[in-house]
Amino acid sequence: MDISVSSNKVTITGNIKTVNDFQNIKTNIDAVIANQKSIVVNLVDSLSITSSVIGYFNKIVLKDKVDLTLAVGNEQLIELLEDLSLKSLFKARKI
Repeated sequence: MDISVSSNKVTITGNIKTVNDFQNIKTNIDAVIANQKSIVVNLVDSLSITSSVIGYFNKIVLKDKVDLTLAVGNEQLIELLEDLSLKSLFKARKI
């Protein structure tokens, strides 16, 4: 998994599957939301996301009031978010 950050946009390529991936995502997003209250996360090709990442996204949206938009490249991941009733909360859309 690779992460790049540009302004309020975080782009993640590769599959999200390890605790280190979660820590890397959290560190990068925390740095962005320290200065921004709106963030776009591009999940370019990940097939799934870990429960820790889902929990973290829930926290920043519901507790920290961050305006999160997920731009998802994989149709299966969009369907997973829909099945979990998270598509609207995370403003997930297909790219």
